[in-house]
Amino acid sequence: MKAFILAAGLGSRLRPITDVTPKPLIPVLNLPSICYTLSLLKEAGIDTVICNVHHHAERIGRFFFDNSSFGMDIHISEETSILGTGGGLKHCENMLDNEPFILINSDIIADFNLKSFIDSYNSSNNAGSLILYKTPEAKTIGDVGIDKERVWDFRNMRNTGLRSEYIYAGAAVLGPSIFRYLSKGFSSIVDTGFTGLITHESLGYFSHEGFWQDIGTPESLWQANIENTENILEIGERVTRQLGTGPHTLSPSALVAADATVHQSVIGRDCHIEEGASIRHSVVLPETTIAKNEVLDRMIAFPEGRLSLK
Repeated sequence: MKAFILAAGLGSRLRPITDVTPKPLIPVLNLPSICYTLSLLKEAGIDTVICNVHHHAERIGRFFFDNSSFGMDIHISEETSILGTGGGLKHCENMLDNEPFILINSDIIADFNLKSFIDSYNSSNNAGSLILYKTPEAKTIGDVGIDKERVWDFRNMRNTGLRSEYIYAGAAVLGPSIFRYLSKGFSSIVDTGFTGLITHESLGYFSHEGFWQDIGTPESLWQANIENTENILEIGERVTRQLGTGPHTLSPSALVAADATVHQSVIGRDCHIEEGASIRHSVVLPETTIAKNEVLDRMIAFPEGRLSLK
């Protein structure tokens, strides 16, 4: 089985951080977010991956090259014009061998058991299956309408009246028939592919009961690094086994002055924390300098600026 990683998005909600760094390379506990996705795939025995890119495409390609693709066979699909989640997948139809495949986001941190998920799909008669995650924020994020072990709606867009506390968690197993419903131009896979499967075939689901976190906004990026440190360090043991590298709160290449204060924070690669600086509950992204006596509290710091989470 192959996998398709969605990594072409603009990361608009994370600007200005994503003006310079593509979202898949934004670190969570000093590890680029896409590494968590790669480790899940490799753990499940999937080593052939198609990854679509657009925003800062060259940086993502160079990251794979510099790390020898972590021993995986990664094929880049560069989109000169962004195609969205539906169009981007349709563009690579001929690369997926007319067989079921994993579709997964590059900006989620989760302890999915993809082997169990794939087994669940294989034992069903569904044309596709989604991983769903239960959260009280479902109505805000976008809830999934479910009934009788199948998905029927998203955000009630099909007017089924089916609502739930589940969201789509950013991973799916899809059979090749998904391509019948996808558009070649810019499109959302929810509006085209998933809805097409619901209307004409069947779309199942697999409930994830463990940890899940996205990093789509400054708030969720901060939360992943600061509030969910322990959960992600636990996942990190699995990541390290697969990729040979894992998450950590203090980069060994960071320079921290002896009288600087760092409390419950993450300090990134090649950061300089100068004398008298105070950093509390904050994320300092790579190559950032915290000036003498500068105070950070509940902030994300990056070379070009600061974001406050207060």
